[in-house]
Amino acid sequence: MNGHGFDLGHIGIWAGDFDSYPAATLREAAVAIEDSGYGTLWFPETAGREAMAQAGILLAATRRIVVAAGTADIYARDAVSTAAAQRTLDEAFPGRFLLGLWESHPSLAEDVRGHRFGPPRETMRGYLDTMDAAPFGPPGSPAAPRRVLAALGPDLLALARERAWGAHPLGMPVEHTRTARALLGPDALLAVTQLVVLDPDRSATADLARSYAAALLPNRRALLHDLRFENVDSLDDRLVNALVSRGSADAIAHRVEEHLEAGADHVSLFVVTATPQTPPLRQWRELAERLLI
Repeated sequence: MNGHGFDLGHIGIWAGDFDSYPAATLREAAVAIEDSGYGTLWFPETAGREAMAQAGILLAATRRIVVAAGTADIYARDAVSTAAAQRTLDEAFPGRFLLGLWESHPSLAEDVRGHRFGPPRETMRGYLDTMDAAPFGPPGSPAAPRRVLAALGPDLLALARERAWGAHPLGMPVEHTRTARALLGPDALLAVTQLVVLDPDRSATADLARSYAAALLPNRRALLHDLRFENVDSLDDRLVNALVSRGSADAIAHRVEEHLEAGADHVSLFVVTATPQTPPLRQWRELAERLLI
């Protein structure tokens, strides 16, 4: 997907476990992802490393790959600081840093960061207003770089269509991709993240997939119900399989194709394993060999 200097490629990696790696391992993992041929390296921000500092580490360790702070928490920095950090990284690494903004969770905003959690759409809109009005020091600095919103529900998807390059939904089924494309319209970027377990023995990975699916539920229950997944809290096989794609590289490639056919421009893969402290180098390579051909 090209746009204003960005080439995300169709396939990326969501490095959801990067905060559990030491810095040296972090750099090595980023290089491995780039060398495998993926177009974009996405990572989250929760209560681990600060997103802009981590982006700088990853950009400096790599040569061409786009680095995307997929869920930069709007309660982690004020909007002026975020605007300055984004423009600084864009100036230093043109066309290689993508900012994804996230409205956070009440527990993170209040219990961890000590802020008052506000209504997501209104709070995000005000944050974007302040970012757009923020000054930046160096003369001749570029216009505001591209950004995406980590949007799931219709309110934030509509805001992403209005105020951003597009949206980055994480951990939702193909049915949501179809709905998100309809809400975003034909022109906005839709970059989705799919959880995957690369193992042909599906019975051996059932519990792992169920545990990750359960972790996704707290802020997705209503959305999944609207997509006609009934008895969401029971985590039946249909729901778990929709949230976490399991099996061979061919099976995962089929799920990626379903997202692309449903309207996604880009799919990033969150490879989950039973050892999240260890980079899944083999899985990244095997999936690249199947998907990046």
